[in-house]
Amino acid sequence: MSSRLLVRPDTSANATQVHRITPESAGWRYVGFEVFDLAPGQAWARVLATREQCLVLLSGRASVRVAGEDFGTIGARESPFTGKPFAVYVPPRAEAHLSALGHCELAVGSAPAQGRFRPRVILPEDVREEVRGTGTNTRYVYDILPESAEAESLLVVEVRTPGGHWSSYPPHKHDSAAGGESQLEEIYYHRLSRPGGFAFQRVFTDDRSLDETMAVEDRDLVLVPRGHHPVSAPHGFDLYYLNVMAGPVRRWRISYAPGYEFLTGR
Repeated sequence: MSSRLLVRPDTSANATQVHRITPESAGWRYVGFEVFDLAPGQAWARVLATREQCLVLLSGRASVRVAGEDFGTIGARESPFTGKPFAVYVPPRAEAHLSALGHCELAVGSAPAQGRFRPRVILPEDVREEVRGTGTNTRYVYDILPESAEAESLLVVEVRTPGGHWSSYPPHKHDSAAGGESQLEEIYYHRLSRPGGFAFQRVFTDDRSLDETMAVEDRDLVLVPRGHHPVSAPHGFDLYYLNVMAGPVRRWRISYAPGYEFLTGR
């Protein structure tokens, strides 16, 4: 039985984009997400009246202009597994224009905003790197648009999980404004380091009113409207995922699933 939380990519020859998630299609209020495969020389342009955007160049190089300001050329990696990303913050009512200088994979997250901040390029050296976990729970985090950065709604982060490791673990959630937790919708966009593999993601609530375990393949997307959401990468296949989050308050505060306290030192 297929899951409503698992969205497969559209990689057909006539597809205009790989993914398109809107708040309406996801059944929530805040997060929008899209992925585009751009051919060399292909242009992409967008202006949203009431939403801020974060453009993440997953691979390739492109020239970028926002609100008439030339940001030059961005991009340096061949895949999401090689180096830190370039990204661009785009406020509402600012037109973003990107022209691919080779084959590019572009991810675009969006969320409601009023336009309080200026557009800017987020350089790899601006992206904070963090190692989380120990042993087979070790993963590598790249904070593109953390809570400390200028944005109104969006939180954006990349995570690389070595094959044989767990990630987003111990199971945690951020779906309530109670108990110090923050309420955030979340997208997981998955990439695998080599073809033919898979990973697992489970999304479940404490009362199990939501409990789905999905086998995710390269370029699959998982919606996390609520509940805990751990990920497992099988041996031999490193896993990358891009997280885009937003909610009524721009703050990342979590709580762990009952029974996992011994893993958190609490």
